[in-house]
Amino acid sequence: MPMPKRKKVDPAFVCLGQKNRRAGFPTNHLQRKFGFEVVDTTDNGYELLALSFDGTVPQFAPNAKNLKIESEELTIYYDMQCPYIDQKIGIVKQYCEMNDVPLSLILVDTLQKAKELPCVFNNWAVFYKGKFETVNLIQDVTHLREYLRNESIILTSLQSGRPHQNSSKKFIIAK
Repeated sequence: MPMPKRKKVDPAFVCLGQKNRRAGFPTNHLQRKFGFEVVDTTDNGYELLALSFDGTVPQFAPNAKNLKIESEELTIYYDMQCPYIDQKIGIVKQYCEMNDVPLSLILVDTLQKAKELPCVFNNWAVFYKGKFETVNLIQDVTHLREYLRNESIILTSLQSGRPHQNSSKKFIIAK
């Protein structure tokens, strides 16, 4: 009987963190307690933490440190890993349609697309006026208004639904 082929073991577990605690984003204390080390950083305080099994040191893709896009409109890169994404996309679309706010929604559905993004990314990234804003989900119209703060837009009341459970705590495997 032939031996079954062994699966290739991933060289490291990685997670995204921030140097300074911001609302909705976990601190790195727990990851460090379990042996994760900061292996790369961005100028705006995001950290790539890794627990390497073979000495491999993952890094952010070079694009992830750009933090700028050419478009001036509200641009959201997203994937469907979090069950609340669809709900939050609906809130943003409705608000932007009702208030004539230009919006681009870009689904990140392949590893190649994720590697080409101009920012760090867990499952959501917001740009406005060409500048990277956050990887945190826009919870409701009040949060959206914070990102549109430089515009004179009349707020329309929308239902936001249940609060998002922080999905940025998930671990991803680095290749």
